Amino acid sequence: MGVSYNMDLFGGNRRALEALAAQADYQRYQFEGARLTLAANVVTTVIIQAQLAAQIQASETILVAQEEQLDITRRRLALGAASQNDVLALQIQLEQTRAGIPPLRNRLEQTNHLLAVLTGRPPGSGAVPQFALADFTLPTELPLRVPSELARRRPDIQASEALLHAANAQYGAAVSKQYPRITLSADLGFQALTAASLFGSGSLVWGLAGQLAQPLFNGGLRAEARAAESGFDAVAANYRQTVLQALRNVADVLRALDNDAQTLAAQAAADTSAQESLQLMRQQYALGAVSYLQLLIAQQQAQQTAINLIAARAQRLADTVALYQSMGGGWSHDEASALN
Repeated sequence: MGVSYNMDLFGGNRRALEALAAQADYQRYQFEGARLTLAANVVTTVIIQAQLAAQIQASETILVAQEEQLDITRRRLALGAASQNDVLALQIQLEQTRAGIPPLRNRLEQTNHLLAVLTGRPPGSGAVPQFALADFTLPTELPLRVPSELARRRPDIQASEALLHAANAQYGAAVSKQYPRITLSADLGFQALTAASLFGSGSLVWGLAGQLAQPLFNGGLRAEARAAESGFDAVAANYRQTVLQALRNVADVLRALDNDAQTLAAQAAADTSAQESLQLMRQQYALGAVSYLQLLIAQQQAQQTAINLIAARAQRLADTVALYQSMGGGWSHDEASALN
C-alpha cells in the first residue's frame, strides 16, 4: 500500500498564492487608474475646447466693434473732430486684438487633435464633436473638506496597497522556506511495524527529523528572507509616500475650488455690471445722449468682461474634474451631504 502527504507546514504555498493574487490586484488597479486618467483627460480637453471657442467668438465680436470704432474716428479726423494720435491708438488696439485671435484658433485646433487622439480617432478627421460651456453643469454640492478615508479609493493608493500586500506575502513565503516542505511517503507492503524498524538509525522517523532540521541551517534561505524583508520595507515606504502625495493632491484641488468659487463670483458680478452699463448706454444712445463711439466702447468692455467670465467658468469646471479624479472617481450624494 502506498501513502503520501505533501505537507506545507508553515504556509509557504499559501503565502505565495497570496502574493500572486495581490499582484493581480495591482494590475487591475493600474488599469482602473489609467481608465480614470483617460476619462479625466477627455473631459478636461472638452472643457478647454469649449473655452477657446467662446473666447474666439468674443474676441471676434470685440474686433468688429474696434473696426467700427476706428472707422468712426477716421471720419471724425477728416472733419477735424479727432487727432491722428486717436486714430493710431485705436489702430494699435485693433491690431493687437486681431493678432490675439490666430493663437487662440491654433490652440483650438491642437485641442481638437488631442481630443481625437484621446477618443481613438485620427487627428483632423473632422469627426470630433464640438462643445460649448453651456453644455456643462457644475455639481449642486461640492465638498468643502474630505476625510482621508474617501481618498483611499484612489487607484494609485489601492495599487500601492496591493504591492504592499504582495511584498508582505512574499516575505512570508521566504520565511516559510526556512522551515520544511516535506513529502511523507511509505511503501510498507508486508513489512512488520516493529519498534526497531520505526526508530532505527535509518528509519523513516529519523529521516523525517533530518528534513525538518536541514532548512533551518541553510544560510542562503536566511539571506533570501532578509532580502524579502528589505523589499517589504521599500514597498511600505512607497505606500506612505503615495498616500501623502494623494492627500496633498486632494488638499490642493479643494483649495483651488475654493479660490475658483470666489473668482467666478467676482467675474459674474463684473459681467452683470458690464451688461447693465451696456444696456444703459444703448438707451442713452437712442435718446441721443451719447455718441455711437461711446456705445462701441461700452460693447467692447462688456465683451472683455465676458471673456474673463468664460475663463473663470472653464477653470472651475476643470478643477471640478480634477476633484473627481483626485477622489478616485467622485463621491455619492450621501457622502457629499455628509461632508458639507
